[in-house]
Amino acid sequence: MIKVKPRPTEKLITTLKRFRKLCEREGIVRDMRRRMHYEKPSDQKRRERQRSIRRIQKEQEEAASGNS
Repeated sequence: MIKVKPRPTEKLITTLKRFRKLCEREGIVRDMRRRMHYEKPSDQKRRERQRSIRRIQKEQEEAASGNS
């Protein structure tokens, strides 16, 4: 659980910004959006497979450009 205590001279807007940034770092926002709608397990696997393929291709491209 994320807790943010306001500093003595800090404005409410600044405290809220710190809270949002902490939520983003923890992945809460991303996880919340992902869980908003049901996703079939087959769709999850397909998405994960596509993500790994893109990652591997990117690594191969970086290795190829690094060798040149």
